[in-house]
Amino acid sequence: MTMEHSTIETDILVVGGGVSGIAAAVEAADTGYNIVLVEKEPFLGGNAIRMHRYFPKLCAPGCGFELNFKRIKTNTRIKFFTQATVESVAGTEGDFTAAIRLQPRMVNEKCTACGDCAAVCPVQKADDFNYGWDNSRAIFLPHVQAFPQIFMIDRETCIGSGCAKCVPACRYGAIDLQMSERVITVNCSSIITATGWKPYDAVRLDLLGFGKYPNVITNMMMERLASSAGAGGKRIVRPSDGKEISSIAFVQCAGSRDVNHLSYCSGVCCMASLKQATYVKDRNPDAGISIHYIDIRANGMQEDFYQSIGSMDGVSFIRGKVSRIREDPATKDLIVEAEDTSQSKVVRQRVDMAVLATGMVPATPEWLSGGPGTQDKGFMVSDLEGIYAAGCVKRPMDVASSIRDATGAVLKSIHATRRRRANGK
Repeated sequence: MTMEHSTIETDILVVGGGVSGIAAAVEAADTGYNIVLVEKEPFLGGNAIRMHRYFPKLCAPGCGFELNFKRIKTNTRIKFFTQATVESVAGTEGDFTAAIRLQPRMVNEKCTACGDCAAVCPVQKADDFNYGWDNSRAIFLPHVQAFPQIFMIDRETCIGSGCAKCVPACRYGAIDLQMSERVITVNCSSIITATGWKPYDAVRLDLLGFGKYPNVITNMMMERLASSAGAGGKRIVRPSDGKEISSIAFVQCAGSRDVNHLSYCSGVCCMASLKQATYVKDRNPDAGISIHYIDIRANGMQEDFYQSIGSMDGVSFIRGKVSRIREDPATKDLIVEAEDTSQSKVVRQRVDMAVLATGMVPATPEWLSGGPGTQDKGFMVSDLEGIYAAGCVKRPMDVASSIRDATGAVLKSIHATRRRRANGK
C-alpha cells in the first residue's frame, strides 16, 4: 500500500495540543497568521482535559475547552492534526521543514459520533482515558468531550476485516478499515514547542506501593476517579472493591525534591491535592483526610485556598515524608507510615486509599536537540532561534500560567514570521 504524502505551507507550526498549544494556536490565528497544530493523542486538550476541576475556583475545564475548540473549528487559519508525531525538523528561523507522521484513525470526518458502530462491536478494550478502570469497545470515542468528536479504532484489539461489523452499522460511510498512515511536510517560519509534561513514573517509588496495591493511585488518576464520567460515577470509590472511601491520605512530593528521583519541586502538586480534598468532602463530608507534606507551596492568592482547606473538619496536615505504604491483605486497607516532624514522632494510619502527588516530567520531543544550556533536567530552559517553548515543557506551571506563557511564545513566533515576509519568502 502506497503511503500518502502531502505538503503544507504555513506561518507557525505548533507542536502539542494541550492548553499551551491550543492557546498559542488560537491567539496566533486571531492575529492573522496561518497555523498548523499537531497533537500525538487522538484528541486535543492534553493532561488538562482529564481534570475534574481547576484550582482555586474549582471550575470544570470543559467550559474553557469548549470555547477554544469552537475557535479552532471555525477559524480557517488553523489546520489541526491528531495522532500526529513530528519525526524530524530541519532548517533555520524563517525556513523550517518538519516531517509529520499521521496514524490512521480508521474513521473519517463523516462520523457523527452516534455510537451505532460501538453498539455492534464484539471486542472490548481497557479505557485508557480512565486508566483502565472501565472498558470501551474496539471502536470508540476517546472521551465524552473529545475534540474532534470522531470515533476511532484501536488497531491492536480490533479484528479488522475479520469482523467488520461496524462498517454496515455506520449509516454515513465513515469507517475505512483500509485507511493507512500519512506523512505531511510542513514548511513554516517558526515552531512553538508546547509538548507539555507527563507524570513521574510512580512504579519507581517502590516503598509507596504503586503498582502493587490497587488502592494506591496517583494524583492524575484521582482526577478521573472523581469525574462524573470516570470509573466512580458520582462517587469516589477505591479501585479494589468499589467501596466508597471514608478515609484517604494524600502523599506530597512523591518522588519530587528527591535526588534519587526528581530533584526539583513541580510547584502545583500541593494545590492539586488541596483541590482533590474538596472532591472527597463534596461526596462524603464525614471523610477523614490527611495530607502529608514537606512544605505547602501556595503562592499569592492561593494562600486563601490553602487556609480554607485547612479549616475543614476532618482535614489534618502532617508535616513530614511518608516512608512506606503497606496493604492489609484481608481488607485491602492501607497502612501509611510517616514522620511527623512537628511532634518528633512516627505516625501510622489506616486508610481506604492513598493518592501520590507525583511530579511533572517534561515531555521534551526527541527531535529537539539544542546546544549547551538549552535543556536542564529535560526542561527547555532557553529558546532556539526560531523554535520557542511554551508551557510545562519549559518548567512546571499551572493552567493559567501555561496560557500566559503561550502568549509570549506567540509574540516571538510572529516576529520570526514578519522577518520571513519582509525577506519575500
